[in-house]
Amino acid sequence: MEITLTSQEQKKLGSICVESNCPHLGVSGCTLGPDKPFSCHLYPLVYSPSEKTYHYDTDCPVMPTYIQQLKVKGSEAQVHLLGIKKSIESLELKDPEFLINNFEVDQSYFEIKKLPHSNKIGNT
Repeated sequence: MEITLTSQEQKKLGSICVESNCPHLGVSGCTLGPDKPFSCHLYPLVYSPSEKTYHYDTDCPVMPTYIQQLKVKGSEAQVHLLGIKKSIESLELKDPEFLINNFEVDQSYFEIKKLPHSNKIGNT
């Protein structure tokens, strides 16, 4: 699977391909540190730019906990989703093609389901 990269990430990293396990996954997580691709930050979430909706990979074992945490103000899941939303707002302006490509890849690779509660997080 080719990891979808923003135009800025492509300049810095070239490309990243995962055959079975990510070559950048170390004992303590991603070894790329601050250069970790946005699509990896986004996972297990999937963003549909045409619908402006969030989905998730149904095979990800942390999703039941993540979904429960979305109901709890200040939880790790809420903080994650708020950060993702902020990044996506920026990407919609700077690199909308990335969002389209990333959704196409994620939709073809993962079995996805709409994320509940996501529209309530960060909206006032």
